[in-house]
Amino acid sequence: MSKRELIDTGTDKRYVRRDDNGQFKESVDVGRSLSADKRHKAKHDAKPGEGDKGDHKRK
Repeated sequence: MSKRELIDTGTDKRYVRRDDNGQFKESVDVGRSLSADKRHKAKHDAKPGEGDKGDHKRK
C-alpha cells in the first residue's frame, strides 16, 4: 500500500493516497482526519505515513 501524501492547494489541505498508475485513489481532509484521531483512544500503533490505517498513541 502506498503512503499518504499531503497536498496543500493554498486553500485546502488533504491527505491523498495514489494507486499503481499514480492517480488519486482516496482523499481525506486534514482537519477531519486529525479531529477523528483525537476522539478515539489508540489501540494499535500505525507506521509512519499510514496514519489512516491505525491509531497514534498520544505523546
